[in-house]
Amino acid sequence: MTRRRLGLAGRVTVIAVLLAAFLFPLYWMVTMAFKPQEEWNPIGRTIWFPENPTLDNFRNVLGVTSQQTAFFQASSTDASEPILHSLIAAGGGTILALLVGVFSAYGIARFRAGGGLLPFQILQLRMFPPVAIIIPLLIMLTYLKLFDNYWGLWLVYGAVTFPFVVWLMRSFFQEAPRELGEAAIVDGCTQWGAFFKAILPNVKGGLAATALFVFILNWSDFLIALVLTSDKVVTAPVFLNSLQSAGAGQEYGPQAALGLILILPPAIIGLLIQRYLVRGLTFGAIKR
Repeated sequence: MTRRRLGLAGRVTVIAVLLAAFLFPLYWMVTMAFKPQEEWNPIGRTIWFPENPTLDNFRNVLGVTSQQTAFFQASSTDASEPILHSLIAAGGGTILALLVGVFSAYGIARFRAGGGLLPFQILQLRMFPPVAIIIPLLIMLTYLKLFDNYWGLWLVYGAVTFPFVVWLMRSFFQEAPRELGEAAIVDGCTQWGAFFKAILPNVKGGLAATALFVFILNWSDFLIALVLTSDKVVTAPVFLNSLQSAGAGQEYGPQAALGLILILPPAIIGLLIQRYLVRGLTFGAIKR
């Protein structure tokens, strides 16, 4: 009994240490978001918890600073437009990837389009890291006049995340009973009607999980947006990296506040689709 208790205590200790190590960066970001400037990086000491909590960092990044400080801070820390740019760019790229990927996955799963080779050829698109092709993409989009606009980001985001949609949705379509589509066709539906009325509603949980995963990839992108945009469509991750000033150096407080704000959209979307998400994440997890 004593040995069993010691083993349990050891496991709990290891889990607690690992959990603390993983959660500490989040804790530091949360506390930094509420620290005033003099507590960001004081010389000779570390402030583990805000001594004078403030909401000024959130006001600055949301562009609601007072008139006395707006001249010095609002122009450099207002992240309202970059957040909007990120929502439009990530949302458009996600929709494009889903439109192309869902139909491709259905064709591969139901009609074995491309045989057994096509899925792996699609997967090969993700074997090249974006940094390896970002310069040719920059040249191509500049030539096509798609540099620094939403269309360019939508095309690149859609192309980069398209393989994930195909592979995830392919497994969900394979798990859906084939008899559903056949029964719908017998009842008078066309192939398209059977897909939209019988098959797609049956895999809406998987579709929700795939959409959230792809949106998070696009929402958190830094490299593609950094290279393919300039000043018209500055996304939030790129703007976060640029939060610095001559007087304070890195704007740690606004950076942490913006980081917390950027967590909200994926979290809100996840809560809205929660009932579909749980089923989608477990759909097809047994049979493989």
